[in-house]
Amino acid sequence: MPDVDSTLVNYKLEDGIAILQLNRPEKLNAFSDDLVRALMAALRRFDTDPKAHVAIICGNGRAFSSGADVVQRQLRPREELERLGGPQGEGARGGDLLTRCVNWKPVVAAVHGYVMGMALAVMLDCDLVVAEEGTQMQVTETSRGIGGATHWTLLAHSGAAAFGNEVALTGRFFTAEEAFKANIINRLAPKGQVMPIAMELARAVAANPPLSVRATVRVRRGQLAQINHETTMLTVADKLHLTEDFREAALANREKRKPRPFQGR
Repeated sequence: MPDVDSTLVNYKLEDGIAILQLNRPEKLNAFSDDLVRALMAALRRFDTDPKAHVAIICGNGRAFSSGADVVQRQLRPREELERLGGPQGEGARGGDLLTRCVNWKPVVAAVHGYVMGMALAVMLDCDLVVAEEGTQMQVTETSRGIGGATHWTLLAHSGAAAFGNEVALTGRFFTAEEAFKANIINRLAPKGQVMPIAMELARAVAANPPLSVRATVRVRRGQLAQINHETTMLTVADKLHLTEDFREAALANREKRKPRPFQGR
């Protein structure tokens, strides 16, 4: 397992609440393999810290996260994509962040700016979500050629229903206001107030008996893990990460141009 760069996630404990801040602002906190591993290490630190009862994941700079680092993860050589079974590196699978726990403590997502692709999945995996007004969200996997099935599953589990169908199939941007109306997030924060409101929500959770809270978290995440496993089993054989359309979409993103017409192969 590669070494973890702890500077990529700032960790602070404040009155029993651990604040985990994604710290790659120059890349809009895009999830490289290293950032995923650093966040995983920070979450394990939180999980085993007896003084920490609730965590808040937030982003440094202009955005929570623009999603997966396209160059580092999605434009790997084909042989790497085949060996790894997808764009994620070894020990850097986003779906493992909140499902490999010992103590099952609650986690709040405090998002602003942009929440795209993999970052949207991380947000939906969190137990509670606070989003700043005007935040832009997107299931980028739809237009990138690897499908929005995982996001659709998480949105459907949140009760988004028809709205989840729309954003997973069109891949269009949607706002925090739309997400709040569709029952995807818990609180809509005014500009500049996402962290104070997230802290208020975290303190309300932390005021309860911790084992009672964790029992609920464990059941919720257990159900999500089961649903996600079923989704993976239904889609893994498609190997969409090896298609020409996926490669073209990733190249177009890197080169800041419109993709050429997709070929369905």
